[in-house]
Amino acid sequence: MRPTPVVQRRQLLTALPAALALTGCDAITRNPTARAIVESGEQATWRWQRVVGRDGLAREFSAADISPVFKANGTKRPGNPEWQRLAAGGFADWRLKISGLVGRELSLSLADLARLPQRTQITRHDCVEGWSAIGQWTGPALSQLLKAAALRDGARYIVFLCADDYGAEAAKGGLQSASRYYESIDLVDAFHPQTILAHSLNNAPIDAAHGAPLRLRVERQLGYKQAKYLMQIVVADSLAPFGGGKGGYWPDRGYEWYAGT
Repeated sequence: MRPTPVVQRRQLLTALPAALALTGCDAITRNPTARAIVESGEQATWRWQRVVGRDGLAREFSAADISPVFKANGTKRPGNPEWQRLAAGGFADWRLKISGLVGRELSLSLADLARLPQRTQITRHDCVEGWSAIGQWTGPALSQLLKAAALRDGARYIVFLCADDYGAEAAKGGLQSASRYYESIDLVDAFHPQTILAHSLNNAPIDAAHGAPLRLRVERQLGYKQAKYLMQIVVADSLAPFGGGKGGYWPDRGYEWYAGT
């Protein structure tokens, strides 16, 4: 079977009816037709990127293309006390922990991350709800941190644990999950040059609504993979111990794990 081209996958997403644009991504998990659209190119896209385009880059744009408004989706401000305490202190006490199958556990402040070589990229964010926005993201490549942590044999997945208590927002209908938001990627995407840990959006520190103080940008995947409010990275050999075992908050609820565009 011929793989689904990237542009065709994006066109399928933008074809989602506007009526599905309810609060968050719940509308799609509840609608079998919408889920079929999302899933239709999933395996073909994964195969294309692994066999043919594993080193391919997502399109990058010019500053003139940056969207005047970059929509904030999902949680706008986590309600858990830990994140609120860190935010009140300007995230001076925040640390990104890297653990799991590593030879060297790391605990990094925002200042530590800022001292690393930085990558700036202007890319398009494609939401599964059907909207897109172009923004400029800056931060260190994830690969730098993983190399510093020295991955051990057996490492297969990079799991991102967040301060995002997404399900607890009243606007989302109350508690939906016993666990906080999380996501994961494989090592191919983890070491891709456009996979960064972004601390800045459009030349300013990321605000609360967009994931302060740090969010993942894995540019060849859909919006729900771009985990916000990062707290910890775990290098793992299996996804089974995390959440519902499907690799992410939304995959646990029926979404595809890979979510390539």
